[in-house]
Amino acid sequence: MRSKARQRGTSMPEVNLVPMMDVIMTILTFFIIVSMTLTNFQSVDVALPTAQSGVNRERPVDPMIVGLNQQQQILLQGNPATREQLAQAIQTYLVQNPKGSVVLKADQGLPYQQVIRVLATLKEVGGDSVSLAIE
Repeated sequence: MRSKARQRGTSMPEVNLVPMMDVIMTILTFFIIVSMTLTNFQSVDVALPTAQSGVNRERPVDPMIVGLNQQQQILLQGNPATREQLAQAIQTYLVQNPKGSVVLKADQGLPYQQVIRVLATLKEVGGDSVSLAIE
């Protein structure tokens, strides 16, 4: 019979499943959403930690900024100073602010060896809280 149907020019009808799958997926989505809204979620009472217990309330100490300009002058608060004045100022600062830090802000055009010398002086006087500022 198949051969006769093909010979006459009539063909078997095809079933397109894509629209049927769309309808089934829409119905499934609807039932999932409805079931989620109708179910009762159980909750557990838990004592959560508060943020105030772990907050550091101490205000950080402003660092002491030491400058080193293009003429290789040491600057304390914008004024030229000697190494002895620098050492005295750092010692005074660290006595007043034990958690304070000293920052060297050197000119970009200076030789690296000069910057290292000043850093070494700062480290001798200031201990382990010396750093180099970069931009």
